[in-house]
Amino acid sequence: MSLVKTALLGLTTLLLVVLANGQEYAPVDENCLGCLCEASTKCVNPGYCPNGYCGVFLISHAYWLDTDKLVRPGDSNARQGAFEDCANDLACAANIIRNYMGKHAQDCNGDGVITCTDYVKIHKLGRNACFGPLTGEFGALYESCRSKLGLI
Repeated sequence: MSLVKTALLGLTTLLLVVLANGQEYAPVDENCLGCLCEASTKCVNPGYCPNGYCGVFLISHAYWLDTDKLVRPGDSNARQGAFEDCANDLACAANIIRNYMGKHAQDCNGDGVITCTDYVKIHKLGRNACFGPLTGEFGALYESCRSKLGLI
């Protein structure tokens, strides 16, 4: 093998190791949020918080607390009801998801990259248990959406 090929192979391998160990990832995009919404509630907002989970993404209060208590513009995170109002607002809820994933992104399915499927697993299964499969209606709805949009 030529010296140039050997050097290129070595650099490529090094880059892959750095990316895998450094947990490089792309932010949660609109298509991924759409599939998460579809799998969570079929993008229908109940308008209240059944069993403590709010909005189209079914965000819990604990999840919100872990995102530095994001709120809608002009609101205060100290105000009672700020969590519910943000989680029931699509744009604010999307920011909660993005913030959470920015803190807790990891390769849950072991494919070496952090993709939408990893984000969805973190959201549904939890950041410490995301290595399991997505099952039931949630899993089927996500998989259908992912397939239609060509998400990884």
